[in-house]
Amino acid sequence: MWPEINTRTPDRQDSTAIMIRSLMTQSLTWRTLAVLVAFTLVSFTGPDAVSQAVPAAQAASQDSPDAHLGRAYEALKEEQYEVAAAEFRAALKLDPKLTLRARIPLAVALFEMKKSNEARQEFEAVRREAGDRPDVSYYLGRLDLDEQRYESAIQNLTQAANKPPFPDTAYYLGFACFKQGDLAAAEKWLEEAAQATPHDVRVQYQLGLVYRKQGREQEAKQAMALSGEERRRDANEAQLRFECGQKLDQAPREEARAFCEQLYDPDDAEKLTRLGTIYGQHGDIEDALKPLRRAAELAPQSPLMQYNVALAYYQLNQFEEARVPLNKAVTLWPDIFQLSALYGAVLSKLGDDVTAYQVLQHAHQLNAKDGPTADLLFLTTLSVARKAQSVHQYPEALRYFQEAAKLKPQEPAPHRGLADVYKLTGRSAQATREQREAERLASAFEKTQ
Repeated sequence: MWPEINTRTPDRQDSTAIMIRSLMTQSLTWRTLAVLVAFTLVSFTGPDAVSQAVPAAQAASQDSPDAHLGRAYEALKEEQYEVAAAEFRAALKLDPKLTLRARIPLAVALFEMKKSNEARQEFEAVRREAGDRPDVSYYLGRLDLDEQRYESAIQNLTQAANKPPFPDTAYYLGFACFKQGDLAAAEKWLEEAAQATPHDVRVQYQLGLVYRKQGREQEAKQAMALSGEERRRDANEAQLRFECGQKLDQAPREEARAFCEQLYDPDDAEKLTRLGTIYGQHGDIEDALKPLRRAAELAPQSPLMQYNVALAYYQLNQFEEARVPLNKAVTLWPDIFQLSALYGAVLSKLGDDVTAYQVLQHAHQLNAKDGPTADLLFLTTLSVARKAQSVHQYPEALRYFQEAAKLKPQEPAPHRGLADVYKLTGRSAQATREQREAERLASAFEKTQ
């Protein structure tokens, strides 16, 4: 039985619904999350990880490393790189050991801001601290290319290509080889890029230039033609996506679905995500699930894909199915607020209040200003407190009620709970004080109505 609380506090169902609507407006872009895939594959058991089970007394400090990291990743999501860089630096100042979670994305933010020297310094610092990593080698190679240091670019990108952190690794390596004059190596890597990213118009264009340098004019023309076809295909798909959205709003469902299925490509995670997003934006969650689920299968290491499919499952009230992708995702990407917030909502729906409390606590650390998350954390904390009280774990119950009171000082429910526990443990003075505080808060609320 859910504990009785003041009527102005939304119940758990309402709070979760508000949270989900909030999360749906906080889009996770592929560009930003591609960076997060490469640079936040860090388990909570790793050397610079943090536990999701941090007690609430330590949570939500605006000057904690997690708070800075949360704001930094939010800024990355919005491509506000200067803000992100400042927040990552603040986190590192508090905890210099945050190499993977802060220093690498700081370097990426600097790279995006065209601050090449500073970015290089940070990437090289990571290499000294964490050893050779494909992701670091990739960006150092990109910096080398910008500075026309082609020999160094080839060395770094070749190292990255052993385990490509991004799909376009082979393209940049082929481009560097072309600039260095090694046409055979350029051809090799660009042909590999054509397999890895068949829809990248740059690849066939660059291959055409290689073939032309080699005197293979016919093959050059064919490659250039393929590049042009891909550009036209991109334009056609953009038009199809626009018309798909229109039909979902205006046409009968079966007709709209038949039209939109032209965009279904079972082997392209990005296209599947775009199709699923279109369905979701137009309220067709059932049809969104198929492409989003397939995208998640194709890209198991993408937080974007796992988040999207979990959100679709959640909206369809398939909470156990939503738990599966989120359980792994929040461990791999601990600093992405949306993942933790959604996972907490799923666990709450499943009745796993203790774990939901831990996950929501971490989400609140990452983004203390998100009201729906704070509301659900408050309700979950109250539930955990009541359960501790019911099994006579009074010290734990007191701690949770006190945490709830800090989360929402205007609410009488935590003070009622404290009064009950103090009575049960024979501390009548404290019980009286808390009961009076609960009555004062309830009276203050009634006067505002």
